[in-house]
Amino acid sequence: MKLNIRSRLTIQFTYIVTSVLILFSLIIYYFSASYREAEFYSRLEKKALTTAKLLIEVKEVDYNLLKIIDRNTLNVLNKEKVIIYNNKDQLIYYSLDNDSIQNYSKTFLDQIRLLKNIRYHEGRNEAIGIIFTLNEEQYIVIASAFDNYGRSKLQNLIWIILVGFLVSIGLTVFVGRIYATKALKPMSDVVKQVDKITISSLDMRVNEGNGTDEIAQLAITFNQMLERLESAFEMQRSFVSNASHELRTPLTSITGQIEVSLMKSRTREEYEAILESVLEDIKNLNALSNGLLDLAKASSDISAIALHTLRIDEILWETRDELIGRKKDYKISIAFSEPLEDEKELTMLGNHHLLKTAIINLMDNACKFSPDKSVEIFLSVKGKYLVAQFIDKGMGIDNEDIGKIFQPFFRSKNVKNIAGNGLGLSLTAKIIQLHRGTISIESQLREGTKVTVCIPFLS
Repeated sequence: MKLNIRSRLTIQFTYIVTSVLILFSLIIYYFSASYREAEFYSRLEKKALTTAKLLIEVKEVDYNLLKIIDRNTLNVLNKEKVIIYNNKDQLIYYSLDNDSIQNYSKTFLDQIRLLKNIRYHEGRNEAIGIIFTLNEEQYIVIASAFDNYGRSKLQNLIWIILVGFLVSIGLTVFVGRIYATKALKPMSDVVKQVDKITISSLDMRVNEGNGTDEIAQLAITFNQMLERLESAFEMQRSFVSNASHELRTPLTSITGQIEVSLMKSRTREEYEAILESVLEDIKNLNALSNGLLDLAKASSDISAIALHTLRIDEILWETRDELIGRKKDYKISIAFSEPLEDEKELTMLGNHHLLKTAIINLMDNACKFSPDKSVEIFLSVKGKYLVAQFIDKGMGIDNEDIGKIFQPFFRSKNVKNIAGNGLGLSLTAKIIQLHRGTISIESQLREGTKVTVCIPFLS
């Protein structure tokens, strides 16, 4: 049977308290029993010495008188028995009636002489054997009795411990249940609040309580997750809406041109012009589709993308040659801001295709939006990061647009007349982020733009 946390906490709390109570009870009983036994043996020893002194030292006390004294002593021990032997192992005193005399073996008496003092049990009775010496003559005194009073107190202690233990366990279960309920109340509140959050109310947040304990940390972490989910859903809605619009535009244009061309017969030149226009729209549609696919790939988990050891300078030169091969009017220069001490600083772990895509976007944007179709790229090292700066002298970006420049399909107001789909910088930012890097933009209208990319190199 699966138990909830409250029940498990109650059981665990009860188990701990039960273990402590059992240990505590055993300790109390052990020391109480040890004290009772030690105290009773002390009484037996005093009784044995007193009897021996009266019989041996006091001349006025003989065998019969000592028996009378033992019978009439107020503090009589239960089932008391005192036996005295002389040095010849002859019985000289026995406190009980003569018909119940118990004889001890010579071996046992010699053991008492050897050890001077022994303690043992005769059935349920405690017994002691000691040596009493007078005028260099040794006497063996054996005394035994049943500690009725001490054992009665010990039995009473057992009942007290047992009743106290059961009552304590009952209280522990009751108090533990209340404590667990109170301790888990903030978590229950969090569960109730989370249960109210749906896809249409992702803006709701969980109460973070005092902000310091573990449950508050859980609420804070959950709120952070909600913020990421809300941002992801909003981005998804925006992406779907913009993608649908961007895809619809070239498709509508292609459909319209074909429908117009079919309305009547046209000359060869007119058909060629229509086909060239349709081809241009198809190229734009193809570029847009590739951009969307690359954006989806860059948005995936880094663990799902193959990473290899790459040299960033080689990728830059390879990308430059490829881009200039396609667009002859582009001017792209690559230089080092300062000499590098170690070529390993140019080495990084990354995905060749994605990095090449990001660099092409940055180079193409810089050249496309610059009157002289040029961009200067400077490489340098700062700490454990390889820094690449893309600097152009183009039209620049308005300050109001810089904060939105990395959003998918966003295009600045001053570039509406230049071909593009608004995916380049968004895709580039995701690729750089995927490689644990950062990208930033500094721009002034009609003065140019500087894009700075920082990516950690292999140390």
